[in-house]
Amino acid sequence: MFSKKMLWGSLIALVLLTGTSGVTLAEMPAHSSEQTSQFQRIEQPLGLKVGVAIAGLAFIGLELWWFLLYKSPES
Repeated sequence: MFSKKMLWGSLIALVLLTGTSGVTLAEMPAHSSEQTSQFQRIEQPLGLKVGVAIAGLAFIGLELWWFLLYKSPES
């Protein structure tokens, strides 16, 4: 089974790898009258973005706890 030290090390490494990636996202062009795309950008409120991010992290944490740390009762 995983030790706590190994688990924390893996989680920290994952955060560092995903947080410091060199990938940059392309920006959408400014609003212009010559837009040819049928889709328009909809700006989301900051509170909604933060809430979705926190909920996602909570679900990831719950899954990690369930698969790595949860011990079923002995039958």
